[in-house]
Amino acid sequence: MMGMLAGIAVSTQFSAMAQKQTAPLPLTELRQLADVFGLIKSDYVEPVEDKKLLTNAISGMVAALDPHSAYLDKKALKELKEGTQGRFGGLGIEVGTEDGFIKVISPIEDTPAYRAGIKPGDLIVRLDGVSVKDMSLSEAVRRMRGEPKTKITLTIVRKNENKPLIKTIIREEIRVQSVRSKMIEPGFAWLRIAQFQEPTVDDLVKNINTLYGKSPNIKGLVLDLRNDPGGILPGAIGVAAAFLPNDVVIVSTNGQLPESKVTFYARPEFYTGRHMVDPLAKLPEQIKEVPMVVLVNAGSASASEIVAGALQDHKRATILGTKTFGKGSVQTVRQISQDTAVKLTTARYYTPDGRAIQAKGIMPDLFVEETPDGGGLSSLRVREVDLIKHLSSETNEERQRMSEEEEQRLAESIKKHKPLEYGSKDDFQLAQALNHLKGLPVTLSEVKEDEDDDGDL
Repeated sequence: MMGMLAGIAVSTQFSAMAQKQTAPLPLTELRQLADVFGLIKSDYVEPVEDKKLLTNAISGMVAALDPHSAYLDKKALKELKEGTQGRFGGLGIEVGTEDGFIKVISPIEDTPAYRAGIKPGDLIVRLDGVSVKDMSLSEAVRRMRGEPKTKITLTIVRKNENKPLIKTIIREEIRVQSVRSKMIEPGFAWLRIAQFQEPTVDDLVKNINTLYGKSPNIKGLVLDLRNDPGGILPGAIGVAAAFLPNDVVIVSTNGQLPESKVTFYARPEFYTGRHMVDPLAKLPEQIKEVPMVVLVNAGSASASEIVAGALQDHKRATILGTKTFGKGSVQTVRQISQDTAVKLTTARYYTPDGRAIQAKGIMPDLFVEETPDGGGLSSLRVREVDLIKHLSSETNEERQRMSEEEEQRLAESIKKHKPLEYGSKDDFQLAQALNHLKGLPVTLSEVKEDEDDDGDL
């Protein structure tokens, strides 16, 4: 489940549960639930608290909908809110579920998990010796989170490894630096967004102004969204608005409720929140015109895809890299008590041209793998469409699995993959982005297969 971190990174809207007309209750099914509840209370091998049974029933009901809906108890709700602020205690990994186990989507740069060698595609089968088989994702994340300087032991199954790997990791306070930047070479700037948080738009403005302070005549800008798992929606709107004309459409949503049918524009009210002071007013005017390349890969999800899709549809930037993750759904957090809530998928995202992001992703204009030989990991990683019970772009169709050939390619790539330092001299995709900005030839990778109706490669 993209965005469920040992930390957190999801495109989420918070709201209180409104008092509204509920749907008619299915009495027959509710009687069955009551019968099962009574049966467990009377016949189970040991007593079970009522609260535990009912909480598990709610949790299971919500979790069965799709990979991003979840019941949030007091601790999970607190952690979700902390994650949007860019600080949390834990390991620093994005995780999902696969066949009842916890699957690593990506380690976050410069975190304990990253330094311990945790790799995309790893299956976590035990946490401190406790099996995670069929453990809820929320429970697994809760176990991985914890106070800094405490340790946790992960048992990992990795493809092409003969035996499980044991990794003991010391938790840290994870502070995800939302925005980083530097001049790659004279006239060409690199701007990386690792995660969309509450401070992201302000941090973006500070970094852009610093870049222009160093080089007033920037000839090209690379916006790096690779392995950015998403974050809060206002951050995405603000980042896109920084480079686009005022009032253009950034993204739209559509769902069952009237309030889920919304169009978001490049206007301060959509990205400033309560403050209503426009941080983008401090940007140099040149930022609206500077030639741009946006770097994406299979780890670019949610808010990252919103930004890439908007810049692509408005022909403001060239998108370079590999197809994005395809997490194009809106999660709304509904408070159901003072300490608990339900995170519920309530809508799908659409680009300004009306393209669905969910389970499709954003296809780059220039398809470039991580390495010159096309053997990079990014295009083979797990995507939204590979998740169990994923929401399709239009209807709830069956989950599609990778072919055996694709799985083998993924396993081989994971085995030989070494973490790449983005923005370094060895960053092949960044080098190709600079070539494009300079008008030089770009080394493209071969697209192995045509896109099908669900947007798979």
